[in-house]
Parts: sequence; structure tokens; C-alpha cells
Amino acid sequence: MWFDEAVIYQIYPLGLCGAPRENDGVQEHRILRVRDWISHIKKTGADTILFNPVFESDRHGYDTRDYFTIDKRLGTNEEFKQVCGAIHDAGMRVMLDGVFNHVGRGFWAFRDVQEKKWDSPYKDWFHISFDGNTGYNDGFWYEGWEGHQELVKLNQNHPDVIRHQFDAIQSWVDQFDIDGLRLDVAYCLSPDCLRRLRGFANTVKPDFVLMGETLHGDYNRWMSPEFCHSVTNYECYKGLWSSFNSMNMFEIGHSLARQFGPENWTLYKGCHLLSFLDNHDVERIASRLTNKAHLLPAYGLIFGMPGVPAVYYGSEWGIEGRKSDGDDTLRPAIETPEWTGLTGEIAKMAGAHKKSRALCYGSYRNVVLTNKQIIFERAVEGERVLVAVNADGAPYVAHFDAGCGRATDLITGKLHDFGGGSEMPPYSVAFWQCER
Repeated sequence: MWFDEAVIYQIYPLGLCGAPRENDGVQEHRILRVRDWISHIKKTGADTILFNPVFESDRHGYDTRDYFTIDKRLGTNEEFKQVCGAIHDAGMRVMLDGVFNHVGRGFWAFRDVQEKKWDSPYKDWFHISFDGNTGYNDGFWYEGWEGHQELVKLNQNHPDVIRHQFDAIQSWVDQFDIDGLRLDVAYCLSPDCLRRLRGFANTVKPDFVLMGETLHGDYNRWMSPEFCHSVTNYECYKGLWSSFNSMNMFEIGHSLARQFGPENWTLYKGCHLLSFLDNHDVERIASRLTNKAHLLPAYGLIFGMPGVPAVYYGSEWGIEGRKSDGDDTLRPAIETPEWTGLTGEIAKMAGAHKKSRALCYGSYRNVVLTNKQIIFERAVEGERVLVAVNADGAPYVAHFDAGCGRATDLITGKLHDFGGGSEMPPYSVAFWQCER
């Protein structure tokens, strides 16, 4: 499947395009800004753009009003079709954010319930009790997502809700030719709901991908031939930054070995989880790392480890954003992209990842593991790559049996000789493709 070899570039469009925080109902044409980013995104080595919510919503996109209409703050369906067409013309794919667990209070069917109460034909689309009330004083109680009453939980088993969402997905494929979906809070979707979504996804387009947002627990609960193709790897997300901050590469090394290692009991061998350093919900990696010199080797890990690497807009040149300053800080308006030395190195790593079957499909085995260094092997039949990361500010010479005499660094193209030890420069990453 194409997703297994993809490099994702994630955009939060309401933020990037500078939309007002609240939906003011004023039609603007901000989504067209994305067209000016396409050449930059392709240059980074990404081949798929993941859009966070673009449909009409109350405020942040995850409080949907209408699954069929682009948010007025962003533009029109026709304008978004133009953007998607330009992305496809550039040889890249498009994924959208599918928010199917809940909607906003402005969702048209919920508004009908507010008006007609028990006489509304849509009252069973939600989990409602007319014997209670909420802080909004609607005259009835309803279930909100994780207690947030501005996010109205849908009845996932109601046939009309299912049909409505399937019709929406089909319309996105028909209008925008999308290639897959990120399923918001997939961990809240029931097995039956996921099974139905996967069954429908299999019919709308060949290799249509479902990638679920999951946090912790056994990802096999949401990822299987019946459920999502892939999920977000939040377990390794934490280790990807804290291993550097605590100078304890054992943390990420053991997490990766637990998930993908050679033992029979490891959890996700052969799976392609989404690997990321940051996104629209968490602190920017440049703010999370205590030493900015660790940005390069941290990116080296997500492009070298098992999984599908994702880059969040702006982070490729090191912008900062702290969760404590609010979600809007994590989702800034940016007129034009920048290109720095970090961006160029990320592009080289993305290119190396896409060209290497071992980095896309290979097994995982720890080779060298210290507090400040990690070297692991990715191997498929006919290709072995050793991913070498030095988190220290001093050079390190690694002595180990590489199983070959020489290699080519897929990032730099330079030859590497394992004889006499392998020197790893400070704050460095290498993808050593071993000679056959």
C-alpha cells in the first residue's frame, strides 16, 4: 500500500491560513494560500498532505456543523477542489481529518433537536435525556466527548448517522479525490464503527487509507485488516523527545524493540504506525527539546525507525510553540514557508527513507545502545541499513560487528568504513546502507 512508503506533511488549515478563532460566518478565500506551499512541501520530500479539519465548524474544526461544506473562513468547495487538484498535479496525495465521534453544537441536526426537542426526527442521532439539562440550558441533557459539552457525541450505531457519514466520505472522494482519512479520536470509535468504516473505505477507492488517532494501550485494538490500516504512535512520541532531554537513549530503544523487535512477542511487526515529533495537539518539538542541537538527530529517528514519518507545518525550520500558551500557539498563521539548514537535512532524510525498502519495510534490531547513542538495524531481503544517532555534543566511536566492511550513508551519499570503529560526529545521524 502506498501509505507504507509515504512521508506525511501535516497542516492545520484554520491556523496556517489565519482564520479567525470563532466562525464569524464571513466567506473568505484563505484556503488558496496552501497552493503557495505545495512546491515547498514537495521539496521537503513529503508526498502526502494531511489536512486537519476543513469543514464548516463552530470554532476549531473538531466541532463540525456541516460535513459537506468547506468552512466559510477557509473558502468554498470549489476552491478546496482547486487546492487538492494542484496537490495531485504535483504528484502528491491528500488525506483529510474525519471527525466522526462528535459534532459541534452548531451541527444542523443538533440545532433541529434544540428547536423541536422530542419532536425532532434527529433526536436519536445523539445520546439525549429529556429528563436532565446542561450548562447551556437546552432543556435536555446530552453526552459530550469526554465531558466537553461543546462537542456533542453522535450515536455511532444509528443507521441514518452511518449513512450520513458515508455519504460525506463519498462526496469528499468525488469532489476532492482524497486518498485517505485520519480518524479523529479513533480510540473512542467502537469496533463495530471501525469495522463499518473500513468496509466502506475498501469500496470508495483502491488503497484508500484509514489512519486512526490513538494514544495509549494496545494499538491492535484499533489496527487490523478489519479496522484502521495505521494508527498514531504516541507511545514512541514521548520517548522521541524525553530520551534526548534525559540523555537516556535506552528509553526510545526499548520502546522500539518492544513494538518492532525480533522476538515473537513484540507487538507491531509489519505495521506502519505514524511517527511524529509534534502535531496540532502537542508542544512543538523545538520547544520540547531542552537542547536545540537535538532537533536533527530527533528527526533522524522518525525517518529511520519503523513507521510512516510525519512533519508538522513550520517545524521543519524549527518554529516553537508551547502547549501552556494555548492551542492557538501550536497552530499559527504562516504566510509563506521558510527553508533553513534543518529543512534541507529533513529533505535529505525523507528522500533516503522513500528510496530504501529497508527503512520502509525492514525489521528492527538494536545493535548499540548507550545513554547518548543508539544504532539499530533495519533489514529486508537484499538490503540492510544501520541507523546511527549520536545525541552527545562530543564525537563517539562505536565498535560493533556491522556484518559488512563498508556502507553508504543514504543521507550524504558518502562511503563509510566500519574498520577500526565507526566515528559518529556530535549531534549526528547516519543511515548506513551496508554493502551486499
